[in-house]
Amino acid sequence: MSTFKRNFSLFAVTLCGIFLAQAASAEAKIGVVNFQKLLEEAPQTKTIMQALENEFAPRRRELLSMQNDLKARDEKLQKEGAVMSEADRAKAEKTLRDSQREFSRKAGEFQDDASTRRNEELGKVQKYLVTEIQAFSASQSYDLVIGEGVFYAKSQLDMTAAVLALLATKPATLPPSAPAPAASKPAATPK
Repeated sequence: MSTFKRNFSLFAVTLCGIFLAQAASAEAKIGVVNFQKLLEEAPQTKTIMQALENEFAPRRRELLSMQNDLKARDEKLQKEGAVMSEADRAKAEKTLRDSQREFSRKAGEFQDDASTRRNEELGKVQKYLVTEIQAFSASQSYDLVIGEGVFYAKSQLDMTAAVLALLATKPATLPPSAPAPAASKPAATPK
């Protein structure tokens, strides 16, 4: 074995030993956050969900009323259809079908609108929660905080309850979004 290879191998082993010694002497403070649980239980999420419920309640009531009306009209047509003239029954069936199509269209729009708004608001809450986790981690001197993808963690490492406790002390409404930074102009070069 050449001297270079032997010295390089010795150097590599020494370097690994130094890194291992440093890692062993410096204990890292590690925390785990169950982000899904945090998202479900945060007071800010509950406030947003209630606001969305209030926002969509009138349309939901309108759809329920429309659905009940359609059901009543269908039952009436079933009962009285046999005694109606052919033209009246055909007209009532057509009107009912048209109303059912209108209901289906409105219900689909409602679902799309509610889902879009829910995703928008949950996105805002998620960004807020990440910011709060980062602030909490920095204030508690954590070296590493792990979220998604954890298959096992000792309960002592789980800081979800502590972050939830912090969130409970904050306003239940999200702070207004910061405006996007304006595009910075390139600095003038001195001549």
